[in-house]
Amino acid sequence: MDIVRCPWCAGDELYTAYHDTEWGVPLYDDRKLFELLILEGAQAGLSWLTILRRREGYRAAFDGFNVQKIARYGVRDIERLMGDGRIIRNRRKIISAKDNARAFLALQKEAGSFSAWLWKYVDGKPIDNHPRTMGDVPAATPLSETISKELKKLGFTFVGPTIMYSYLQSAGLVNDHLAGCFTRRPVR
Repeated sequence: MDIVRCPWCAGDELYTAYHDTEWGVPLYDDRKLFELLILEGAQAGLSWLTILRRREGYRAAFDGFNVQKIARYGVRDIERLMGDGRIIRNRRKIISAKDNARAFLALQKEAGSFSAWLWKYVDGKPIDNHPRTMGDVPAATPLSETISKELKKLGFTFVGPTIMYSYLQSAGLVNDHLAGCFTRRPVR
């Protein structure tokens, strides 16, 4: 019997493994949530597979996504990253990572943790959508628009509603595995 998966991950082993083991699994760890936020921002205008293939390079280039270190990045760090072929060398996205690290730390200080702040938007429980086809999955929702607006008020960048909806799916706040996908039941 063939395993049924969401069709977006077909054709690439790395993508399939990501779908099977990570996508939609609830994340509560602030470091992992920060990493995902930076990677989702880097993905803007590109495919997630492009970023996924470079994820290890990002981890190495961005000091293991140590938020305190990234918040202290200066001009030399930005120039170092602009020359690093392991990542997407887009100056605005690199500066965004530094700015987002600063905003992330401020939000942690205010809310206790980024995770607690984020998960309050879904009352601590993933939203379980029941899409039957990829056409049933929206690019953005009122929830992603609200979170985007709040993050922008707090100084975050590259957190538009579409990026945030993708983030919510990846971090497991929203379950958009298609009906019939073998991971749907375990993620619920």
